[in-house]
Amino acid sequence: MKDLFDRILANKGPLGKWASQAEGYFVFPKLEGPISNRMKFQGKDVITWSINDYLGLANLPEIKKVDGDAAAEYGAAYPMGARMMSGHTDFHEQLEKECAAFVEKEAAYLLNFGYQGFMSVIDALVTKDDIIVYDVDCHACIIDGVRLHMGKRFTFVHNNPESLEKNLERATKMAEQTGGGILVISEGVFGMRGEQGILKEIVALKEKFNFRLLVDDAHGFGTLGKTGAGAGQEQGVQDGIDVYLATFAKSMASIGAFVAAEQGIIDYLKYNLRSQMFAKSLPMVYVKGALKRLDMLRTQPELKAKLWENVNALQNGLKEKGFDIGTTTSCVTPVYLNGSIPEAMALVKDLRENHGIFCSIVVYPVIPKGLILLRLIPTATHTLQDVEETLAAFSAIRERLQNGTYKRLSAAVAAAMGE
Repeated sequence: MKDLFDRILANKGPLGKWASQAEGYFVFPKLEGPISNRMKFQGKDVITWSINDYLGLANLPEIKKVDGDAAAEYGAAYPMGARMMSGHTDFHEQLEKECAAFVEKEAAYLLNFGYQGFMSVIDALVTKDDIIVYDVDCHACIIDGVRLHMGKRFTFVHNNPESLEKNLERATKMAEQTGGGILVISEGVFGMRGEQGILKEIVALKEKFNFRLLVDDAHGFGTLGKTGAGAGQEQGVQDGIDVYLATFAKSMASIGAFVAAEQGIIDYLKYNLRSQMFAKSLPMVYVKGALKRLDMLRTQPELKAKLWENVNALQNGLKEKGFDIGTTTSCVTPVYLNGSIPEAMALVKDLRENHGIFCSIVVYPVIPKGLILLRLIPTATHTLQDVEETLAAFSAIRERLQNGTYKRLSAAVAAAMGE
């Protein structure tokens, strides 16, 4: 019999095998200083395009004051215990009511984390007799949630209504045999590509099929729609989303999340959502902070307007210079280049060391081999000067990638890793 750890120590995984070359710089980097458009990386000033602080709330004085006052009054522990036992307060209820109203739903329930919460919501909504149909490009939290499902599941081709319809036909036949129902899962905004989910097309299929729709709108909440209520509002189908989930970790620049739906569904989840029933209540410092942040989302539309000014400047500038940014319809700005993982390392090091640009790098296995994805997240704190400097830097690195400079620089790394 093998020792369980033999496999783990011998094979660190497709990303882990790069740890000695990448850790501390390409992965697990340390950005320092106040969260903003410009921070410090290894002692150097860099324009930061990797922080999900869409509306620029993280370092605002009024936000920090509310956070600080709540910490001083309540500490980090209060309330102790799970919500059902001893961790319930009026402020938790108030935040839930305000979140529900903001996203145009009847009721809401707080979650400690978006990732953990989404997994648990899926687990609570379905039984072994139910069928899940989900977009193949859904976030890892959805994939992990679906893995908990003991019944059948089907994937449909990313944002492809024909593929969805075909799978709904399969799911309908199977549900008729099992006596279960159908849950369709998509995202409001797909975080890597920046594309909005085809929510309008999905909702339209309700006229033909009997299913419920669950949407993860982590990147749409606060950034899309007239009032910031997300991708469903943007597409005019918010009413067609049966269960809506958003996180506080992006537009709200904090920790926590919520799920919103009709009152009966939220009442059910409150008593069946294992990740919340058996976990400590969201600390008051985050609850009070979220109330302040949500109020700013409601009352300061200029924050979203400034965000989109920067988004449009960056995305239009990249397209004008001939960069491939895919089919993004959100703030998420992917830039696709061709190259190996060692070339990607050389390219990103050049961006950070010589151009003062810090953005996230995505490579295989998250995307296909031979592709490099540089993922930029514009925020309301960025300036048009930031955009101009970034466009100039990207033009320079593209030229070096195409003329083989990065291939030569990365040859030793590639050889050592057998690439």
